[in-house]
Amino acid sequence: MMAGPYFRRGILIAAMLVVVDQLSKWWILEGLKLPEKGSVPLLPFLSFSMVWNKNISMGIPLSDSLGRWGIVVLTVAISIWLVHWLAKTLRGFEAISLALILGGAVGNLIDRFVHGAVVDFIHLHAWGYNFYVFNVADSAITIGVVLLIIDGLRGGDKSPKNAQKVAESSRDPEGESS
Repeated sequence: MMAGPYFRRGILIAAMLVVVDQLSKWWILEGLKLPEKGSVPLLPFLSFSMVWNKNISMGIPLSDSLGRWGIVVLTVAISIWLVHWLAKTLRGFEAISLALILGGAVGNLIDRFVHGAVVDFIHLHAWGYNFYVFNVADSAITIGVVLLIIDGLRGGDKSPKNAQKVAESSRDPEGESS
């Protein structure tokens, strides 16, 4: 399979994101030594708070049923699927979205290998509410997913409005899908 025109750029974005994510986590662990401090207030609504996340996104307790290595295998499978999708895409916006998700997934995957859990430290809080503690990789995954949703809702061949037209145009004269 030949890679699309945005594959290299997407892989480069994902790789740069992994580097930024891992450097931020290294600084949190080794420079700031956040595990020893627990939490460091930065602004009235922002702290660095150390959380070792052994679960999946937003603390969903999937590790109870899958275990550490089950989550690793699942993340590797999703990453391979994202690379395949990135190789096939012909659209820059979609490629950037996929690269953000891929880079975030790989960044968190590295944590699971190195630390046995994901290093989360960005803690938003305000007016008595605490939001999930997250990291650079989590942010990239979230932004990438939001961009994919926006891309899907925009006009174009892949939008929900055109799904029926695309499906009909991909059928051959006998009605079989091509």
